[in-house]
Amino acid sequence: MNISSVPEAGDDPDFRIPPSWRRVSEAGWLLSRAWHGIGHLDPRGPVDGPPVLVIPGFIANDRTTMALRRALAEAGYRTYPWNAGWNLGARADTIEQLARRLAEISTDQPILVVGWSLGGVFARELARAAPAQVRAVVTLGSPFSQDPHLNNVWRLYEWIAGHPVDQPPIERITAKPPVPTLALWSRKDGLIAPAAARGAPDESDKAVEMDCSHMAFGVSTRTARKVVEEIKRFLANLPA
Repeated sequence: MNISSVPEAGDDPDFRIPPSWRRVSEAGWLLSRAWHGIGHLDPRGPVDGPPVLVIPGFIANDRTTMALRRALAEAGYRTYPWNAGWNLGARADTIEQLARRLAEISTDQPILVVGWSLGGVFARELARAAPAQVRAVVTLGSPFSQDPHLNNVWRLYEWIAGHPVDQPPIERITAKPPVPTLALWSRKDGLIAPAAARGAPDESDKAVEMDCSHMAFGVSTRTARKVVEEIKRFLANLPA
């Protein structure tokens, strides 16, 4: 297990866990936009568009990421849901299931994998397990770095997932995966400490600060379109 310890952050607010009361505001933000999840769960976007797999966050599902997948589809990507129901935490076969999902989506071209929150942690490990099948990884408010307790939902995670947050059934490696990696994070995130979602400079190829809440990454149409803009900019700057 490769889990980095919390550094001596001093007064750096980026290493502070968001206050617990902000969980309520995040939940309210999500509920007010639940209607964004209405619609079919089939792939969206041009059939010949670059394929994208979107992995939902903890206690979220494919309806929760509908706004994000719609925005990607509008931008010309062929977007796919993860098709695994609710994300209730890491399981021993999570990465194997995701690798099978990649194979279902495409066997002739690598796939962009976008993971929101815990989904981004899965995306990074998926890229480590199947680098030839992954074009790039984009994480959205994902706690892939620092101590896994740098958030205010770790107790809830342990209760639902059934294992300690620092002893998951799949390896948690903070080092950068062997594919291009973009980390989007926000100081307005009400669940994840900024340092945990931004990561150290050597843990991703690029980290970009967003101006949004944690839930907005998955359910806000406005934020989703900004996410797509950052993704397009990042991919355009990659070597051919």
